[in-house]
Amino acid sequence: MPRKGKGGSDSRQLALLRYLGVRLLLIPVTAWILVTVVFFLMRVAGDPISAAMGGRMTQEQIEIRKEAAGLNRPILSQYWEYITGLLSGDFGKSQDNRQISEVVMTYGAASLELMFWALIVAFAVGVPLGRYAATRRDSPTDTGLRLFAILAYAAPVFFVGLLLKLVFAVKLGWLPVAGRASTNVELQLQHVSPKTNIMLIDGILYGDAGYLLDVLEHAVLPAIALGLLTAGIFLRLVRINLIQTLRADYVDAARARGLSQRVVTGRHAFRNAMIPIVTVMGMQIAMMLGGAVLTETTFEWKGLGYQLATYLSARDFIAVQGIVAFIALVVAVMSFLVDALVALIDPRVRF
Repeated sequence: MPRKGKGGSDSRQLALLRYLGVRLLLIPVTAWILVTVVFFLMRVAGDPISAAMGGRMTQEQIEIRKEAAGLNRPILSQYWEYITGLLSGDFGKSQDNRQISEVVMTYGAASLELMFWALIVAFAVGVPLGRYAATRRDSPTDTGLRLFAILAYAAPVFFVGLLLKLVFAVKLGWLPVAGRASTNVELQLQHVSPKTNIMLIDGILYGDAGYLLDVLEHAVLPAIALGLLTAGIFLRLVRINLIQTLRADYVDAARARGLSQRVVTGRHAFRNAMIPIVTVMGMQIAMMLGGAVLTETTFEWKGLGYQLATYLSARDFIAVQGIVAFIALVVAVMSFLVDALVALIDPRVRF
């Protein structure tokens, strides 16, 4: 009997390693596909030098810059150079001669901070409300919460952001209108060492409670605007999966043992109902990266999305291409991490 148990354990470990190995190999494949699509779509729109400098330079000056940038070469040669550059960590240069890798390091931290706050809002709102709706199925409360979930998911994030600004910043004056921190706080936090570009951490390192409070106040409205989008999805997922789980045989067995409904729901049904939430987290992070462009622009939150919108306005396609390539890599890595987490939680996905 022990040998059988050991063999079963080894089989499960091999299945897990095989599953994770396949998902790991998919990271470069997924990133390569996304990067390739973006590269050729950008070239369909025209060369970036003409798009950015047309009307501000003579045709001869544009041709000189195109030659220097290698844009007069065959498109496959450009593509090969771009891919080999990405493999060495070179995401290209913007029109203002800034390395995209530097832009990503500077502004990516701000986007990461915003997504962190937004995920807190999404879990704090979506998960408890979904659980509450499931335990009161088909009641007026359940109907109201489902309607809220639909509105939260369907409402454009920039509209929600503007509404929040008008109510809580302009009319009530409770919170700041825009930015990641007040001007004087941002200036002071520039001197923090080591500087992380994440305001929360920089505020903690600076050691001033007033500065930290200022940073937190600036994060409230952008986090709510972006987090409600995902909260609506979490609410519906938790509700429907918890309802299905409460019908399972093992839940009926737990009730038969005399356990209270609260214990049955919390200890037995709720944990399994949370598995789909973890499963879709990778997709939601990708959606948040898209929503962050609008959120950061609405609140002047100077993150990667804000900078991407700036480069789009300037028609700096090389910079846009580099940032999108980085986002593609982040999405691919996050998808792998989510798959790995789900495999550890639920062994059924390995087979």
